[in-house]
Amino acid sequence: MEAHEFRGKIGRDWRDSEPWWPEPVRPPAGAPNVLLIVLDDVGFAQLGCFGSDISTPNLDSLAANGLRYTNFHTTALCSPTRACLMTGRNHHSVGMGRITDLARGYPGYSGQIPESAGFLPAMLRERGYATYAVGKWHLCPEQEAHLGATRKRWPLGRGFERYYGYFGGETHQYSPALVHDNHFIEAPYPSETGRP
Repeated sequence: MEAHEFRGKIGRDWRDSEPWWPEPVRPPAGAPNVLLIVLDDVGFAQLGCFGSDISTPNLDSLAANGLRYTNFHTTALCSPTRACLMTGRNHHSVGMGRITDLARGYPGYSGQIPESAGFLPAMLRERGYATYAVGKWHLCPEQEAHLGATRKRWPLGRGFERYYGYFGGETHQYSPALVHDNHFIEAPYPSETGRP
């Protein structure tokens, strides 16, 4: 917790004292919302906003009112691409030269992004943004994806305030291994049907 200079008044007793609390950190007026969407295993033109032959009206609307980047370095693998997007660094420089499940004990391939490689959600949260993640994480080594392990590489350990999704690169389509914040939960529907 940050120390703040007290700007209230401390008198002889509560009757001649004035409490004070620091203003919460908030993004500056007019600051944009930030939404990152990562789609695995699709080509550049799979979304309408980039020339797809299928209709993606909601994604097209988001793109029309935001920024579209056409020079992002993808790595052709999900974990390394996510590492680049979240840290703004080359995937090898943050230990994610391969997907985290295939980590090797060599520099650039540990599958463990160091804390020194700042994460975008942590930076945004420090500036007053609310940070949420939904969907596939795939940035936590398999040996840390259980309740007895450290959670420093789980979404809440990397700057997100809330999370709902799954960790692994592959999961059951109808009965995924779901995580809510910092604990595992049951899938909402039975695996036989994938619906109520």
